[in-house]
Amino acid sequence: MELHDVWFVVIAVLWTGYFFLEGFDFGVGVLTKLLARNRVEKRVLINTIGPVWDGNEVWLLTAAGATFAAFPDWYATLFSGFYLPLLVILVCLIVRGVAFEYRAKRPEEKWQRNWEQAIFWTSLIPAFLWGVAFGNIVRGVQIDATKEYVGTLFDLFNPYALLGGLVTLTLFTFHGTVFTALKTVGDIRVRARKLALVLGLVTAVVVTGFLSWTQVSRGDGTSLVAVAVAVAALVGAVGAIKTGREGWSFALSGVTIAAAIAMLFLTLFPNVMPSSLNPDWSLTVTNASSSPYTLKIMTWCAAIATPVVLLYQGWTYWVFRKRIGTQHIADAH
Repeated sequence: MELHDVWFVVIAVLWTGYFFLEGFDFGVGVLTKLLARNRVEKRVLINTIGPVWDGNEVWLLTAAGATFAAFPDWYATLFSGFYLPLLVILVCLIVRGVAFEYRAKRPEEKWQRNWEQAIFWTSLIPAFLWGVAFGNIVRGVQIDATKEYVGTLFDLFNPYALLGGLVTLTLFTFHGTVFTALKTVGDIRVRARKLALVLGLVTAVVVTGFLSWTQVSRGDGTSLVAVAVAVAALVGAVGAIKTGREGWSFALSGVTIAAAIAMLFLTLFPNVMPSSLNPDWSLTVTNASSSPYTLKIMTWCAAIATPVVLLYQGWTYWVFRKRIGTQHIADAH
């Protein structure tokens, strides 16, 4: 296997890690309106992800940085062609971070309510737009012979990509609901489990439809295995939450995300960004990659740094592993 193939796999793993981790905290942000009945319960939800949300975003920075270094032509075409949607995502992530930090800085109800609204919308919008972006990457976009995107903004919002957006939105929200049931106690935990059952069924329909569409249009035997794993894991996650086994349900919903991302990258390879105008103009792992020397240096750096990051982030989750409930929220909040 060539180094550019290795880095294609590494980038797929980085995106999987990002969607697994940021997926549940996007879901929790959406739940601040769907699940929480009052301000105290919103605070409980925010506290479940308070210690970890910023660490989860490191995976996005790493995935984008790895793409820039390993496949500069892919990075340039992707970020120029998808400029406005990615800019919206970036602005949402900035506002979302500010909302987490500023919400409790003043005691006025209006102040805190406005930041809570910001948390909801800046969780929902990126959760949807990431699916739209990856739907277009897999489907193919209008790339010309000079590796430039020549389509319009409206071309990105086609039926396949919009369905991809619904997949990430529903899957992340389900993932977040299971995480909430795993991390809380009391009435909010019970209601999270009930909501997860409903969301799980809706998510199963949307995910199955999208992956089936992808499989029929551009899949093979290997990607079919990934589809089967994703659907089976999602069904298992719904069954586990029904029996009150939140840990198993959370793990299986994570497997669903990982298998779905694997399926998309399997159908994509050896392309990194197909051209819908002419297959010969597609960006591939070969024509879009950096030099072998650059990839070699990156490989050594990743081999040294990655275990350290994983150990630190795992330790963070271990420290903040206990459940919380409304009784843990001070009256001042």
